[in-house]
Amino acid sequence: MTDPVQERSTDARLERLAVFAVWLVPVLWTVNLVIARKAPALVGPYTLALGRWFLAALVLLAFSWRELWQQRQVVCRDWWHFMVLGFCGMLVCGAWVYLGAQTTSAMNVALIYAASPVLIALGAVRWLHERMRRRQLLGVVLAVTGVVHVVVQGHWAALAQVQWVAGDAWIVAAMMAWAAYALLQRLWPSPLGDTARLTAICVGGVVCLLPGAAWEQWLGDAPALTAQAFGVMALAALVPGVVAYWVYGWAQKILGASRVAVTLYLGPLYAALAAWGVLDEPLGMHHLVGAALILPGVYWVSRR
Repeated sequence: MTDPVQERSTDARLERLAVFAVWLVPVLWTVNLVIARKAPALVGPYTLALGRWFLAALVLLAFSWRELWQQRQVVCRDWWHFMVLGFCGMLVCGAWVYLGAQTTSAMNVALIYAASPVLIALGAVRWLHERMRRRQLLGVVLAVTGVVHVVVQGHWAALAQVQWVAGDAWIVAAMMAWAAYALLQRLWPSPLGDTARLTAICVGGVVCLLPGAAWEQWLGDAPALTAQAFGVMALAALVPGVVAYWVYGWAQKILGASRVAVTLYLGPLYAALAAWGVLDEPLGMHHLVGAALILPGVYWVSRR
């Protein structure tokens, strides 16, 4: 007979660990933003995304192949779930982000992605029946305000001067696809473990990416593959790929979609800290004001 007190204690420890972990996810995804800006000279967007998720699938398969074989009936039954999730999370949020980053600005990307956690929160309330208390709603408003304040560097009048370009459409699609990816993972529960499920989704993403990468190579527009290009693929596969996606999916199961999604607002703040610590770029007052809004906002939403 299980001890209810011990079960509650274990659940509380898992929840604290999940809250701590999701604060780290935006750090991992900051690497992908750097790759998106630097990769066009090295490798085509579809080829990069394909290499990223093919390598990620190989890494994950080393840990999950036994479970996938034992659960092969589940995999065959839910194959289209993995294809849809792979399309949203790996093709749209992979290749299309790299395509958009070739022509749009970092400010536009940050402003567009600020809408994704809001969409996830609304979808979680509508379809997942998650509750958003007033404190959590206030936290979302604070976090959004802080992100925009950092992006416009404290000059809110700059929003009127933002120029939207064709590349923004790719980022809008990726923002909406990420919201769909996060919500569908909750709407389609699976008996597979976290690692096995992410492996199956990666395979679905690889299948979706193959035609685009083949077309890219056939046209001859993409740069020739070099050792540096494969290094970029490996970095993208491990840091913003395997680790970030696994932690995000695991934390979502424990905390819910809306509570995890709001941690995406930490991205611009972490990027500023990285630029300050690594590139010796100065921290401005807009960073401090943004932090004063983002940090309590994320804390209020991520609490129980």
